[in-house]
Amino acid sequence: MFSPDQENHPSKAPVKYGELIVLGYNGSLPNGDRGRRKSRFALFKRAKANGVKPSTVHIVCTPQAAKAISNKDQHSISYTLSRVQTVVVEYTHDSNTDMFQIGRSTESPIDFVVTDTVPGSQSNSETQSVQSTISRFACRIICERNPPFTARIYAAGFDSSKNIFLGEKAAKWKTLDGQMDGLTTNGVLVMHPRNGFTEDSKPGVWREISVCGNVFSLRETRSAQQRGKMVENETNQLQDGSLIDLCGATLLWRTAEGLSRTPTVKHLEALRQEINAARPQCPVGFNTLAFPSMKRKDVVDEKQPWVYLNCGHVHGYHNWGNKEERDGKDRECPMCRSVGPYVPLWLGCEAGFYVDAGPPTHAFSPCGHVCSEKTTAYWSQIPLPHGTHTFHAACPFCAHQLSGEQGYIRLIFQGPLD
Repeated sequence: MFSPDQENHPSKAPVKYGELIVLGYNGSLPNGDRGRRKSRFALFKRAKANGVKPSTVHIVCTPQAAKAISNKDQHSISYTLSRVQTVVVEYTHDSNTDMFQIGRSTESPIDFVVTDTVPGSQSNSETQSVQSTISRFACRIICERNPPFTARIYAAGFDSSKNIFLGEKAAKWKTLDGQMDGLTTNGVLVMHPRNGFTEDSKPGVWREISVCGNVFSLRETRSAQQRGKMVENETNQLQDGSLIDLCGATLLWRTAEGLSRTPTVKHLEALRQEINAARPQCPVGFNTLAFPSMKRKDVVDEKQPWVYLNCGHVHGYHNWGNKEERDGKDRECPMCRSVGPYVPLWLGCEAGFYVDAGPPTHAFSPCGHVCSEKTTAYWSQIPLPHGTHTFHAACPFCAHQLSGEQGYIRLIFQGPLD
């Protein structure tokens, strides 16, 4: 049913700027999406603009600076230079932009609550004991309210008092034009893919984004005091497929236009049914295999296909072929005798991670998440930040670090013999 308002103005569908999808979740959080805590977050044009832009700069502890900080209706960023000197930059309302804030805090200014991703964890009980490295007010995204609806990212978000504080220890500096800028403790890293988010995508270079949205090369470690070099010819503008790393969780930005070209969950379901309709068989037990429905994505089903990760031969589950000397983890494939891990296959259900609409022919190693060949090839090339100074490729559906020569394998199905 249309509302009366929509009937007169059919173009009133809300404008979507894009979506943020958290890496490591296959379509929803393990305990289900709840409120502002979910595996993907859509950014829609707000009924009323809530963006802000820098205006007045107050230096030292002037009464105006103190007033700007204590004024709950005034956005401001405070840069503490020493015990006696603070620079406060006041921000004013910007009627042309919408602001969205992301962080670990559940306070009301945060639109999208993000917690640390534990690779392969099927329940959140494991994640709570980890000391989080994600900032409570990690970053903010500012979207233009008019076409082309450009989205830009900035480190740090405003707290409940509409303030951002950069303490004495945070890296901060005065820019050439007399403005202040700085970095947050663990930083906000961004990588824009080359050739967009398509089957021709190639990984870009990881950069750090400052509080004012400037672009820098990475620091030596995540929280080093010394900032990297400024990269003049790059911007904080998000593109389809940009990755945002908050030191504990990585988000994928998809533009509304990019998502319109991405396979839908319906399409993935059709591909699942197509594979199952071909009645793949276990080459040894001759029983028919079938991928379980998208909803049953944690429970191993009796018809579930399993794969030998070294050769790609797909079987039904069986108990033989254990190699005792290797903790029983490695198995010998009855088809080709190659020895390696033997794992159940799961369909990748989060459509936003797919770079094309190709059939699910390849699986990530060692987790067994299945998607298109180009999608496995793309993610296996991406070095994702891990901890404070290492990078490694990971499965986008479960965040497991990839293993093996390529990080993925082509699946070899046996068709029915009749």
